[in-house]
Amino acid sequence: MNLTDKTLLITGIGEFIGLRAAEIAIAKGLKVRGLEKNPDLAKKAQKLGAEVILGSVTDSSIAQKACQDVDIVLHTEEMAKEGGSTKEFAQVNIDGTINIGKAARDAGIKTFVHLSTALVYGFDYKNGVTENEQLVKEKNPYCQTKIEAEKALQQLNSLQDFGIIIIRAGDVYGPGSIPWTVRPISFMEQKLFAYTNEGKVINHVYVDNLIDAIFLAIEKEQHGEIFNITDGKETSPQEYFTRLAETAGCSAPSSLGKEEIRIFLKLRCQGQKLLRKQPDIYPEAVDFMSRPYAFSIDKARRILNYKPAISLDEGMSRIKESRS
Repeated sequence: MNLTDKTLLITGIGEFIGLRAAEIAIAKGLKVRGLEKNPDLAKKAQKLGAEVILGSVTDSSIAQKACQDVDIVLHTEEMAKEGGSTKEFAQVNIDGTINIGKAARDAGIKTFVHLSTALVYGFDYKNGVTENEQLVKEKNPYCQTKIEAEKALQQLNSLQDFGIIIIRAGDVYGPGSIPWTVRPISFMEQKLFAYTNEGKVINHVYVDNLIDAIFLAIEKEQHGEIFNITDGKETSPQEYFTRLAETAGCSAPSSLGKEEIRIFLKLRCQGQKLLRKQPDIYPEAVDFMSRPYAFSIDKARRILNYKPAISLDEGMSRIKESRS
């Protein structure tokens, strides 16, 4: 597919991944429209030159409006926390995904990219897990609803008329990433951060590498396909978070057992709820930090010719530069 003069709709355009995708898309010469429920975040996308519609994929009429005169949809809007109410997650991650999927199909859009997560494999999987492996819901609303969203979209897929591409992203980091950059650094600065010594791998992917893979899949029109996308490295939690601490000018973080961290996070969460504050982190976060193995990106390398261009060194350098 030639992307020249194509119009790309990005849902959740004001968030970390959506905003960077918009910036790169505009640089490629695409016309970019965004759907964003947060007015302040919408302004950020507008400053880049994107047309932005205020609203969410949870509103069917807004979803239909957003899809008019669009060639490609990149669906990034999601409820992305480590814990919370399953109903709250389902409204955005399942119902909202179905809304925007049907709206795109009915508008005659041929290419729909759904940003999913490698967490659909669960927290305990075999080494080098591929796109063909069985998905594991775990007892986590994020994992559960992302699996259901994939299933719902696959039922809409039609290779000729409405092609679905699913991208299962690893741990997306870079300037602005809440779980893998912003929040860990904030905790490090408060001397509250510890990584779990029971995790073996951070399946990191720098945000630009992820977006490169997305555009490769669009250009090669890989309708009906699913791709795992990471940086393709087996980086330990110790290395990743030590490097992140150095980038932020903090001392090297310590490690603790999963249950010790879980208890600390549970108490913090309960305290914030008592103060009627929205929790900034949930006890389940420890599960997200303790993956046993790396995901395979062989399919993306082979079919998309995906080559992660931004190394961990360069990624950390960009984070440092963004903070200066």
